[in-house]
This record gives sequence, structure tokens and C-alpha cells, in this order.
Amino acid sequence: MQTDKETILASLLTRVRSDLQQASLAAMEASTGAKDESMKSDGKYDTRGIEAGYLASAQLRRVEELKLELQMLEELPTRQFAETDEVALGALVEIKHKGQTRHYFMCSTAGGTILEANGKAVLVISVFSPLGDAALGLKAGDVFELETPTEKREYEIVRLS
Repeated sequence: MQTDKETILASLLTRVRSDLQQASLAAMEASTGAKDESMKSDGKYDTRGIEAGYLASAQLRRVEELKLELQMLEELPTRQFAETDEVALGALVEIKHKGQTRHYFMCSTAGGTILEANGKAVLVISVFSPLGDAALGLKAGDVFELETPTEKREYEIVRLS
């Protein structure tokens, strides 16, 4: 049986692979379109070809970003954490804020993605986000604060696995 983390990681990988396939197709179409004879300039104010080239270039950059994201996910550890371990990349963490406990998956990418694992909603948070960064290195029972533009928020690490 898959663990929650393996389920989450498998879902993230499926999502990124699908996005990569779609982006690759879009990049190929944009590149072909940019080279099409109909994109040839009809005068100095006709920028169709230039704009098509920009679009193709942006699509190729997106493909490269997705390839990097896929690689980072494929290398993500899914080890089981002990209750006494520190929060690190690959941890599934329960964090309490204002009396509500939520489940977070610590990841290097895909922050903001909400997934379901064994009937629980899990928010993927990047270790580069304020919440992810603040939780890194803490243990169950540790309390930390984050300052937002409107308030200071207090969080508690309840459990990690």
C-alpha cells in the first residue's frame, strides 16, 4: 500500500508530466507557426513574425521549467520521519493555526497545489515559501510566528511523518 507521501508525489508527478506534454506540444506548434510563410512581414509595422517568435521562445522556456520541476520531484525523498526528526524536504507535516490542524507536504516545487491523500486534504508548500521556510528545522511541539502585512500568525508543528 502506498504511503500518503508516495500518493502525493505520484499525483504531483502525473500532473507535471501532463503539463510538460501539453507545453511541449504548444511549443512545437508555436515554433512551427513562427516559421510559417504567412508570418513574413508585410512592412515595418507588421510585427506578427516577431510576436510569434516571442511566443515560441516563451513556450520553450516553460518546457524547460517543467523539465526542471519534474527532475526535482523525481529526486524528492519520501522517507519516513520519526516524531523527533526535524521538518525537512519530503516531510508530511501537521501544522496548527487558530485551533485548526492542516496537513502540508514539504516540497521544493509545486507550492500551492492541493491534493487528497487517504481522505485528507494536503497542501503542497514550497520550502522557499514563508511558511515552508519557517517550518524547516523545527520539531513536533515547536511554535513559530510569521508576520503578514496585517498580523502576526502563530503556528505549531503538531506532527510529522
